[in-house]
Amino acid sequence: MPPHPLLLPLRLIPGPVHAKLLARAFNHLLRGQPIAARLAEIEGKSVCIHIRDAANEIHFRIERGRLRPVAPGRADVRISGNVEDFWQLAARREDPDTLFFSRRLCIEGDTETGVHVKNLLDALDYDWESHFRAVFGETLGGAAFALFQRTLGQRFAAR
Repeated sequence: MPPHPLLLPLRLIPGPVHAKLLARAFNHLLRGQPIAARLAEIEGKSVCIHIRDAANEIHFRIERGRLRPVAPGRADVRISGNVEDFWQLAARREDPDTLFFSRRLCIEGDTETGVHVKNLLDALDYDWESHFRAVFGETLGGAAFALFQRTLGQRFAAR
């Protein structure tokens, strides 16, 4: 199997750059999502994403319901795995429990925070309509979502 296309950029670009980009993308995608309110459960906690096959670590801290990139250091929770496993998780092609129980993804550190992170991943059920309405407002967001549905089909709109 050829290497995952994200592997090279993850190897070449330093973790702090990835942390800034991922925090922006994740915080944007959280707009309008019910799961965003649950980040308060891990307020002030730091999370390290260790991508083993890229030899890269991405560090975040949960502050005021958002992910904030932070300098590398001690993390309350460290999630380790290969880029393909993280991709499977992000694309919802693989159930988080399957990835953790098969040890393809591993959580280390504070047990309570680790359980919260895993539960957040399990509960992630993306609502595109709510996102469009949160970003663009009720009227324009509804119209943008309708266009999104017509353009990309029900497959993406239902996620």
